[in-house]
Amino acid sequence: MRFFSTGAPEPDHVMLEIDGRPVRVAVRRNARANRYSLRLPTAGGDPVLTIPPRGNFRTAHKFAEDQRGWLAERLRKAPPAQPFVAGGEVPLRGLSHRIEHVPTQRGTVKRRDHPDGPVLLVAGDAPHLARRLTDYLKREARADLSAAVERHAGALALTCPRARPPSGLTIRDTRSRWGSCTAQGRLSFSWRLVLAPPFILDYVAAHEVAHLVEMNHSARFWAVTRELFPETDRARAWLREHGSMLHSYG
Repeated sequence: MRFFSTGAPEPDHVMLEIDGRPVRVAVRRNARANRYSLRLPTAGGDPVLTIPPRGNFRTAHKFAEDQRGWLAERLRKAPPAQPFVAGGEVPLRGLSHRIEHVPTQRGTVKRRDHPDGPVLLVAGDAPHLARRLTDYLKREARADLSAAVERHAGALALTCPRARPPSGLTIRDTRSRWGSCTAQGRLSFSWRLVLAPPFILDYVAAHEVAHLVEMNHSARFWAVTRELFPETDRARAWLREHGSMLHSYG
């Protein structure tokens, strides 16, 4: 951490007045940054003000003040929070489902088709509705991702004998990425992919499976990804446009 000449630790945030209300902006130093920057994470959370290695807090604060108009516009366009509550809605595989609380129902969550649209029936006490629904969505995500990974890994093994088999699959609620692949071949995915249209989950599964042969984002990596999933460019465009919406649920 950098320090002022007074010996006081550098603040980890600044407060900006946006549209008449205070907004907390996190301050981060980045050894790889070459300029000051302000961004609103697509996954939600506080805006982030980045300071390059040779930068100083005073200049960074002024930079953030100068960008208030830009930040205000981005905040106005950010998707509103969509809590898991009875009567609310949540997309499942890209299709909006109404959330209905059925305290007398046995089990946890059941999906039912209804003339007015599909419904997710959540059993149990009301205080546990959000947790039960989240657990259900995670199970659905694991099932879909396991099938997609198995399919893509099988296809890759036929065309590239040097590809490693996946060593495991983890479901998380990641904020900075939709999936990841370790050097040991363990794949990790955001459960929120099950909220998106199926081709999005399929693309992310193919993307991470491609890392089993190319641990980089080189031209060879993208060639493998597109061979596994020809609609790669369409899926990437959808995530850029709509990805932040997936983090607004729950």
